[in-house]
Amino acid sequence: MILYEYPFNERIRTYLRLQQLFRRLGQLILREDALDHHFALTTLFEIMEVSSRSELKSDVLKDLERQKQLFNAYRGNPAISEQALDGLIHQLDEHFEALNQLNGKIGQSLTENDFLMALRSRVVIPGGTCEFDLPAYHAWQHFPNSSRSADLQTWSAPFGPLSQAVHLLLQMLRESGASQKVMATTGQLQQNLPQGRAFQPLRLKIDPALGITPEISCNRLLVVIRMMRQQSDGKLVATTDDVPFEMSLCA
Repeated sequence: MILYEYPFNERIRTYLRLQQLFRRLGQLILREDALDHHFALTTLFEIMEVSSRSELKSDVLKDLERQKQLFNAYRGNPAISEQALDGLIHQLDEHFEALNQLNGKIGQSLTENDFLMALRSRVVIPGGTCEFDLPAYHAWQHFPNSSRSADLQTWSAPFGPLSQAVHLLLQMLRESGASQKVMATTGQLQQNLPQGRAFQPLRLKIDPALGITPEISCNRLLVVIRMMRQQSDGKLVATTDDVPFEMSLCA
C-alpha cells in the first residue's frame, strides 16, 4: 500500500517536511560515497531553511506540553497501564527539556561556520560547487569517509532534539486515528467533518496495483479526494472508476 499524508494546517505541514528531511539526512550520512555526503549537506541546508521559522520551537514545545496534559488526564483509568503512561509522559518531558535548553534559533551555530555558509550560498547555483568555485569543499570531498561522516554528525547534532520531538509528536498523532475502508464512488469522495474537532493530518493508503494517484483537499469542515489516473504522456486525468482505499483522520 502507498501511504499519503495530508496536513490540515501549516504547523503539521512543517513537521511532515522536517521528518522527511531528517529521514533523508540520516540515510545519506550512513553511506560512504562523497556524492551521498554532498546531498546530505544540501539536505542539511534544507533543514536549516525549514527550521528557521521563529515560532517553530515554540510550536513544538506547546504541542509536547499539550500531549502531556492530554495523557495525564488518563491517570486512574483502569483500562490504561500506569507504567506505559509513565513511560510516555517521561518521553515527552525528556524531549521538552532537550528542546527547551537550546538557546536561540535551532541550528544558529551553523551560520557561524564559514565553510558551510560558503557552500550554502553556492549550492543553489546550477553547477556552483565545482572545484574552481569551492576548492576547500573539493578537498573535503576527498577526505576519508570516516572524517566526512564525523563532520556531518557534528553539523547535524544541533537538530537532534527537534528531530526526536517532531518524530514523537507525529507518531502520537498518527496513532490517534482509526483506519477505515472507504470507497471513492466514480473516483471522488467528499466527506463533511464534525464541528468542534481539530484534525491534524489525514492518512490515506491505496493499492499501487490500481495505478491511481489521489488529489487531496482538506479544511476544518470538509475533505475532498479525487482519484487521478496517469496517462502515457504523464498527464493526470480524473477517473470515473470506483476506487477502494483506507483513510484515517488524526486529531
